Amino acid sequence: MAEPMNILILSRNSRLYSTRRLVEAGRERGHQVRVIDPLRCYMDISPHRPEIHYKGENLEAIDAVIPRIGASITFYGTAVLRQFEMMGTFPVNESVAITRARDKLRSTQLLARKGIGLPRTTFGYSPDDTDDLIDLVGGAPMVIKLLEGTQGKGVVLAETRQAAESLIDAFRGLNVHFLAQEYIREAGGADIRCFVVGERVVASMRRQAKEGEFRSNIHRGGQASVVRITPEERTMAVRAARIMGLNVAGVDIIRSAHGPLVLEVNSSPGLEGIEKSTGKDIAGTIYQFMEKHARLGKTRTRGRG
Repeated sequence: MAEPMNILILSRNSRLYSTRRLVEAGRERGHQVRVIDPLRCYMDISPHRPEIHYKGENLEAIDAVIPRIGASITFYGTAVLRQFEMMGTFPVNESVAITRARDKLRSTQLLARKGIGLPRTTFGYSPDDTDDLIDLVGGAPMVIKLLEGTQGKGVVLAETRQAAESLIDAFRGLNVHFLAQEYIREAGGADIRCFVVGERVVASMRRQAKEGEFRSNIHRGGQASVVRITPEERTMAVRAARIMGLNVAGVDIIRSAHGPLVLEVNSSPGLEGIEKSTGKDIAGTIYQFMEKHARLGKTRTRGRG
């Protein structure tokens, strides 16, 4: 058993399955584990003695932090995590990696630059270019994704060209940014979630969208089952996580007629679907990684930016 550590989980809801499992697994391994709400943290940003306070308490001697930061609080949550990093605390995922992965446009560009297979994706601003934007992804049906969406929210299937034009006009009218993406019809509403910890895929599941739905997210009624992934898919998932700089990641892959493609890299993947469908102790695996790396005092900095 590893030497006990003092660990904080940054989470707004201690009752969530993922948070509860991380608390249970850590305490089973002899660690001190505590859940704190990142929005109740406040910081003394000093060059010589940076501090972080929580409800009047100065948080000191923290060995590691597990960020479970929701998309709606990315800015403040990563600021809190960055403060812990300034204090020498080991983060399971670094703040810069989380913000990198949360930006759908930036992450897609980074993956494309490194040669990771992706659905054909376009991004544009002017209404004058809508026709070309649609043509570049192969026309309708096509997928339109808000850059700020999560758990399948803000992801829409436009089944006709007219529907695509109307959606794009509506999003532009709301002054929100979006990606237009090729629809992979042959996937049949299924994708594969690869759970990466460190340099390996520790579990994978197939997520099948419910009838009449194309989004396979468990939060949207998708059904999870065990799947055997190919060596190519395994390598692709590990590479995608590494490109984002994430030690723990959920990499979503879709099987197309021309091979596997990455849909998204999630910096705060849920544990419930993957643990229940595979029967694996994913929370325990995360602690194994932390026990190996936190004591070394090394944060994984796979290319900042």
